[in-house]
Amino acid sequence: MISLSGVTKAFQRRTVLDDIFLSVEKGERVALVGSNGAGKTTLIRCLLGEYTFEGSIAVGGLDPRKHRGAVLGRVGFVPQIPPPLKMPVGELVSFAAALCGTKPQRMIGIAEDLGLDYAKIQRLPFVRLSGGMKQKMLISIAFGRDADILIMDEPAANLDPQARHIFFRQLAERKERSVMLITSHRLDEVASLVNRVIEMDQGKIALDDRVADDIDLTGVWRCEIDLVRPEPAFARVMEEWLFLPSADGNSWSGQVNGPDRLRFLSVLTRYAGLVGSMKMSEDRGGR
Repeated sequence: MISLSGVTKAFQRRTVLDDIFLSVEKGERVALVGSNGAGKTTLIRCLLGEYTFEGSIAVGGLDPRKHRGAVLGRVGFVPQIPPPLKMPVGELVSFAAALCGTKPQRMIGIAEDLGLDYAKIQRLPFVRLSGGMKQKMLISIAFGRDADILIMDEPAANLDPQARHIFFRQLAERKERSVMLITSHRLDEVASLVNRVIEMDQGKIALDDRVADDIDLTGVWRCEIDLVRPEPAFARVMEEWLFLPSADGNSWSGQVNGPDRLRFLSVLTRYAGLVGSMKMSEDRGGR
């Protein structure tokens, strides 16, 4: 569904994409990783038809420059940095729905599922929303259309744990019929969401590897942590994950989304000296 052949992009004398060959098919969930300046954002902008380039790109069989409108009609895009739009949220949803020929109620339904009070924010300018609210609206707009190509830049970065669970469920519903391209500068943030990893370095593909596809995107794990001693800094982190403390503050319990396990364990390593024991088991009942 996505094909790049000999794609090269330079800005003045600096080559940002250097002879890229790449093919991504339906059902593939690709992590596009690399440090800042590796070429990830430029590659995405070429896919979206924003840049001219040497070589050829086909998105769903179409050239994104010659058939940009048709390509964008098939793509759900979630940028890392929300655009500074001053139009009210309601107008933005109506405009986006009309642009791709879908019903605004589909986008509104996903927004409410993610935890937004749409009736309360629909008259607010988009630019005045909090970072998390903007992210939820952008995800709702991308997922509320008939897009079979999803391009997402750090899509869950500003989401709370409950919204992340809904986001992962939405991904699971689309994983067989869509292509997903998820960019990040850290592999541990997206590793559990994907079945293929492409690492870019200085405009080239440094690694292209398949990974295990056995993570349940909708899974939830129950976690119990016993501490050697209470610590305010640890308590603040656990509260962000919506964990609850015991009366004496010496233990914490809560739930972790399956795709977030690696991220959660990475956080716990910062407090290894405080953790006396930890038990984690799959919650078959879900959340």
